[in-house]
Amino acid sequence: MTARISTAGQHYRSLNALLNAQSQLARTQQQIASGKRVLTPADDPIGATRIQDLARQLSASDQYLANNDVARSRLSLEEQALADVSTAITRIRELLVQGSTDTVDYESRQMIRLEIEGRTQEILDIANRKDAQGEYLFSGLATLTQPFARVAGVVTYFGDQSQRMQQVGETQRVADGDSGAEVFGRIDEGNGTFVTGAAAANTGSGSVSVGSLVDRAAWTGQSYTVQFTSATDWQVVDSAVPTPNVVSTGTYKSGDAILFGGVSVAISGAPAAGDSFTVRPSGATDLFSSLDRLVSTFATRTDTPAAKGQWRTAVDGSLEQLDQAFDRILEMRSSVGVRLNMLDVAQSAQEDAALNFETLISDVRDLDYAEAVTRLNVQYTGLQAAQKAIANVGQLSLFDYL
Repeated sequence: MTARISTAGQHYRSLNALLNAQSQLARTQQQIASGKRVLTPADDPIGATRIQDLARQLSASDQYLANNDVARSRLSLEEQALADVSTAITRIRELLVQGSTDTVDYESRQMIRLEIEGRTQEILDIANRKDAQGEYLFSGLATLTQPFARVAGVVTYFGDQSQRMQQVGETQRVADGDSGAEVFGRIDEGNGTFVTGAAAANTGSGSVSVGSLVDRAAWTGQSYTVQFTSATDWQVVDSAVPTPNVVSTGTYKSGDAILFGGVSVAISGAPAAGDSFTVRPSGATDLFSSLDRLVSTFATRTDTPAAKGQWRTAVDGSLEQLDQAFDRILEMRSSVGVRLNMLDVAQSAQEDAALNFETLISDVRDLDYAEAVTRLNVQYTGLQAAQKAIANVGQLSLFDYL
């Protein structure tokens, strides 16, 4: 069979070869200009899929780092707020000790009371602090709701009791704050086990200490009452109904420990016959109620023996309550510190992961410049040769051989 070669066909094949050479050269030039080997999925379908998967993981890592920054900012602000509360509580405790001595008169105590009121307002303002975005630090999830406000003379919490969690890793979430109810509203009463008190109807000058737990196994968690059957004799009864049981009796000596039910309390002063003192299990109170009670205590006059006994009992209880509040704030600061350390570790992990993803993407996507430049030179030389060949062939015709 004889092959037929037409002039048009020859020009068509030459043109296609020229356009293909130009296309390859243009693609290589674009790769060099962009620094990328894979410009479209058609360049390397498997590599393009790998790049998309790595880019998704890199984007997630970047978001984790952004969430980390948000959590770190809020927790740092919370830590500072808690530090300021600790400072204020320490000052109030100093004022309480200063004003509780017998040498301080009523008028001087009122000056101290005014400063305690000011410090209480300071703590309230701290509890209502905001972050850089204008969101409240201690409102839980209700970050746009002011957490604390004084209503009818009582500080009330209006926030949410949940925590907002920030995703700082594929499987790691960190709370970026604490609710005001958790920080300021869950403080143990008394010594953390029980609370002592003096009956309002007492007529003597006796006062009761905050007491201590001496035998946890013997503590039943029920209420007791220390009753003075005379100025020198006492008995302890439990809370059984309808008839309380006498669990202990003794002769009174001011300051001596009275032991019963695994606890120890001391009564000082001069109780009168019929006076009584209570011991009940601790519950939870809030910092602002404790401070308001302290302010009320300092506003009370102590002109009678009974008033002095009541006042001394209230002051000792307030001192213990401030210590409980300080410990609670310290506990929350420790919790914030732990979370800040977790964020440091998470940030380091995500930065390493991001660097690893970027390296892997570069390995698949980025161009080998030495190979690309060599290829460009070869393609350019080939294109020049093709152009010359077409120019020469274009001058030929079958009629030249006829």
